[in-house]
Amino acid sequence: MSDVKKLHIAVIGSGSAAMAAALKAAERGARITLIERGTLGGTCVNTGCVPSKIMIRAAHIAHLRTASPFDAGLSAQTPVVDRAQLLRQQQGRVEELRDAKYEGILRDHPAITVLHGEARFVDAQHLTVKLKEGGEQTVRFDRAFIGTGARPAEPPVPGLADTPYLTSTSALALDTLPERLIVIGASVVALELAQAFARLGSRVTLLARSRLLSREDPTVGDAVEAAFRREGIEVLKQTQASRVDYTDNTDNEFSVDTNAGTLRADQLLVATGRTPNTEALNLAGIGVETARGAILVNEHLQTTVPGLYAAGDCTDQPEYVYVAAAGGSRAAVNMTGGEATLDLSAMPAVIFTDPQVATVGLTEAEALKQGFSVETRVLDLENVPRALVNFDTGGFIKMVAERDSGRLLGVQAVAGEAGELIQTAVMALRARMTVQAIGDELFPYLTMVEGLKLCAQTFTKDVKQLSCCAG
Repeated sequence: MSDVKKLHIAVIGSGSAAMAAALKAAERGARITLIERGTLGGTCVNTGCVPSKIMIRAAHIAHLRTASPFDAGLSAQTPVVDRAQLLRQQQGRVEELRDAKYEGILRDHPAITVLHGEARFVDAQHLTVKLKEGGEQTVRFDRAFIGTGARPAEPPVPGLADTPYLTSTSALALDTLPERLIVIGASVVALELAQAFARLGSRVTLLARSRLLSREDPTVGDAVEAAFRREGIEVLKQTQASRVDYTDNTDNEFSVDTNAGTLRADQLLVATGRTPNTEALNLAGIGVETARGAILVNEHLQTTVPGLYAAGDCTDQPEYVYVAAAGGSRAAVNMTGGEATLDLSAMPAVIFTDPQVATVGLTEAEALKQGFSVETRVLDLENVPRALVNFDTGGFIKMVAERDSGRLLGVQAVAGEAGELIQTAVMALRARMTVQAIGDELFPYLTMVEGLKLCAQTFTKDVKQLSCCAG
């Protein structure tokens, strides 16, 4: 460890990947200089996971007060939504978490020095920092970690750049609710925010270039689309914007030309993906390879330049905060003489729509493409007792298994609590369990996770013919 104590590691960024890298490397004896050009804490706590899930939860409560499956016996009333007050509550919690998990930790850490400014590599052992308070500082390092994250992408739609359109960042900071909202995009962020705004009272039109969640099993997108249509969200598939205009007179109106006609709204939210924050780093100048701005890393989180590591949304890894944090931590181990890899073979993914979408492992199409002979089962939620007593049976659980061995290859779930049940599927996948073994396990009755057991049992029996809690 004496050699590690001499190590000086530059960490660029302060989000989940960067903080995990800085803290783990410091724990292993290194000295850290952390460089942040914006707000400490990165996307997740400031403009991503935390504020969006608060807004989604508030919208869920508003929806339940407006309509629920029990309205025949429970009075319902559309609530008055004070968006400004909800925003104050949301931002208050964001600030609490930022201070507790980022600012406070960095403020008191003896091995980490924070520089506020923009970093740029000079070579593989030096970078310059354009300091916020003025001037420049050169930092010499033994190893460097890049965790600069990503930002909302701007699609090349004529006229769009000249309008005050919303990104996920600015949409979450709105203190008023638009009466009419157009959302361009059909993946995670677009769907989560479209439904949240609709439930809080906006009239929402969603534009999907092909279909909803086009990278998932088609049944997943179909189920979410059906839920959206039930809630009055207009879904336009196979629809692309060809031009965007904005009139800033008394109307303050967006006009969006599409192949389905011209649409008009008070606000336009564009959520079509994210762009890595790497253009200011001079990566090409020092030999770090990228693809469309994303840093290429190997299984050890090392870039194409020895001694330089990266993780999180600025890389070619999946854009999930827990992947970023895990990558940052493992990169720190490797920067300080260890040997760690990031195994993404059983990576869960959750979309916080209602119903939620949760997946792990291979879809049926992916398994076939990889050469597996597969057998699949789809269990509608009408067969899950928890969903029945909730009077909320819209959705399904699908299992993909290897035909001969029965080994589980993947799970896709659309259900009210899909995000809570998917980790059980992760552990089963990690343990290389068969669907037969899963079907024989004890699952607590009247839980959504019991749906995994029931779906597994459908490989060998008709669960409609079982008693309600049959083993």
